[in-house]
Amino acid sequence: MDKLKVLIVDDSALYRKVLSDILAAFPEVELIGTASNGKMALERISKTLPDFITLDFEMPEMDGIQTLRELKNKYPSVKAVMVSAHTVEGAEVTMQALEEGAFEFIAKPNTSNLGESKKELQAQLTTIVNTLFMKKSLSGVFRKNISVPRPPPLTPPPVRPSAHSDIAAKMSRIMIGRCEIVGIGVSTGGPNALTHLVPRLPANFRVPVLIVQHMPPVFTAALADSLNKKSAVQVLEGVDGIQLKSGTVYIAPGGKQMKVEKSGNSTVLRITDDPPENNCRPSVDYMFRSIASCYKGNSLGVIMTGMGADGVKGLAEMKKTGTKVIAQDEATCTVYGMPMEAVKSGVVDLVVPLDQIVDEIISAVR
Repeated sequence: MDKLKVLIVDDSALYRKVLSDILAAFPEVELIGTASNGKMALERISKTLPDFITLDFEMPEMDGIQTLRELKNKYPSVKAVMVSAHTVEGAEVTMQALEEGAFEFIAKPNTSNLGESKKELQAQLTTIVNTLFMKKSLSGVFRKNISVPRPPPLTPPPVRPSAHSDIAAKMSRIMIGRCEIVGIGVSTGGPNALTHLVPRLPANFRVPVLIVQHMPPVFTAALADSLNKKSAVQVLEGVDGIQLKSGTVYIAPGGKQMKVEKSGNSTVLRITDDPPENNCRPSVDYMFRSIASCYKGNSLGVIMTGMGADGVKGLAEMKKTGTKVIAQDEATCTVYGMPMEAVKSGVVDLVVPLDQIVDEIISAVR
């Protein structure tokens, strides 16, 4: 099986060395070299097309954002993993990169505690390498079998007025109770996907929206701020004890758990230090379970692009109360992990492309 070809792009010789040592230890990885700026990286990419690159932001001649844009334009198959500082400024530029199509981000090595920093980087890169290696392996299998004939359908498909009208009609049939809240779970590829979804919600959207996006502290605040600037609805990072309001989107804070809780006649947000679930804090399962408990079926669950299976157990609890579930389709997912596991478990009612999800949400909430 072909290995993952990786190029490291950073103007720091120390950081290039740290990342090279970590990546070279993966048996699935072939390290094809390093580059000290974006211009050099693009020249190298044109000669040996890598599967993914690690990409620093601040570099001479051509910085990380400029390089990412060139990469998406000329070499869209190459995944960019951004190397980000855990600062407010680092989070803001990382969010910009993720919204523009970067695959994922990792923490910039901390030179004051290099040993611990290497362990954190290795854990982050293990997940990324495993995911991309699996995708490459599966694409190889598909290529080998592409000429295998498939049996024709038993009957021709019926003529429909449009794909969207058919889905909308189905959604209106399966929604039983009045939808009073929307819960969304998303991970890898989430910032880009949410940028295509949240800004399209109308200013008069009738219910609150809760979102768990797997991210560390600081980055979720930057995501909320970025989406808020683009949207007609208010988008904010969740705060403990606040009363949920219609037409407001709440992003779970990184490093915390977020749930809803009844308080008299109202519903409030709770931000807790409860343990991680599925190695995630915030966890989609944790949030979905609370929605199932508080709203008893008068809700909508949405599971989107991301690695792993976080959200599946929570959706199962929501389904028991009559909730309906939408999943993002494989073709538009950065990583078809969480939606795939939800579909396999049988909890999903509709599978639709990213650009149709917001229409189905609006239709369900009317």
